[in-house]
Amino acid sequence: MTRDRRTPQPAAARELAALRSRLAEAEETLRAVRNGEVDAVVVAGTRGPRVFTLAGAEHAYRVLIESMNEGALALEPNKMILYANRRFAGMVKCPLEQVIGGSLRRFLSAEDRATLRPLMKSADKSGTKIQVVLIATDGTRMPVQISIRPMARTGLSHRTMGVVVTDLTEARRNEELLRALTKRVVQVQENERGRVAFELHDNITQLVCAVLFRSQTLANNLSRRDGTSKTEAIALHEMLGKISEEVERISNNLGPNVLGHLGLVTALSEVVKQFADRTGVLVKLAFVKLTARLPADAELALYRILQEALRNVEKHASARHVTVRLSQRAESALLAIRDDGKGFEPDSQAPAGKRRRGLGLLSMRERASYVGAAFKIKSARRAGTEIEILVPLAPRAAAAGQEEGRPPPAVSGRSRL
Repeated sequence: MTRDRRTPQPAAARELAALRSRLAEAEETLRAVRNGEVDAVVVAGTRGPRVFTLAGAEHAYRVLIESMNEGALALEPNKMILYANRRFAGMVKCPLEQVIGGSLRRFLSAEDRATLRPLMKSADKSGTKIQVVLIATDGTRMPVQISIRPMARTGLSHRTMGVVVTDLTEARRNEELLRALTKRVVQVQENERGRVAFELHDNITQLVCAVLFRSQTLANNLSRRDGTSKTEAIALHEMLGKISEEVERISNNLGPNVLGHLGLVTALSEVVKQFADRTGVLVKLAFVKLTARLPADAELALYRILQEALRNVEKHASARHVTVRLSQRAESALLAIRDDGKGFEPDSQAPAGKRRRGLGLLSMRERASYVGAAFKIKSARRAGTEIEILVPLAPRAAAAGQEEGRPPPAVSGRSRL
């Protein structure tokens, strides 16, 4: 019987398997060297093993990444950390050897993990950014910005994500300081407006009224035979009356005394009436009675925001109808202003070079933040604009609304001005 020469001998088969194993090991080593995963190679020689360090083209980049002030990560799609620099390990206060091989999820809240998940999947070549809170191993929290961008494939079957983590602690602190300064400037501005309004009301208005009465007396003392003189006296009296009304209007706008005396609904209605009289735009009011008055600074914020919103409508919207609503939602008061004007493209949807930086919108947003209110604006071209300000009620006011167990009564408030 003859043996099939194509079948290797047992010894030859073992040798062939060993060669294949060594070849696979060599290929894996080459792949690791090419990808920068190897810092040194140990080679056996006649004089014993020798160590060769690999100071290749990627060495400078590694030095740069390790010396940068931002955290740097390489992530698998499942957020496992393939690489992290020492700066990131310092951010999360965890030894570097425990960071690498772990998951980024352990350093994020459940809410931030849910937000980050779709961004990791949809990140394109241009990358994406998100602001989250990094939770260190000792429980401390750090606001950071995470920049995500896919890395070039280097023979791996899956896509690796490059992540840069920037500490925003100092930036947030500066923002808070700037916000506090801006709030103080607004407070000083309101105080100065109140002082000027007081001067106008108590001094200028009284003088104008005195002259108005004297002009009326002069017009009454002139007879019809005086002809032109009497006509001029009557015209002078009418002009002085208009001046008195204008001074009173300016005084009220500078320091809205009506807020303190008659309340928020009356003050807002007066603002709307002045706007309608001035522009001819039809305005629909829908006000409800709140369970209790808001704090004075919250009422003033709503008053100023409505003024600014209607001013924007007058300057930019070309609207024919405006609706102003004041309602109560659980433990908050909601002021909504909607117009049917030409609208605009919000910053979140506009190209970077065409974003609006209007001081009016910024002023309204800042005033809302000063009193802990949520500010929301919705707009689209040729679809009008809607602004909503949600102000928390005082605890006692919210409790009173809950005790009644029914919605607050509506003020006969749907009117056309």
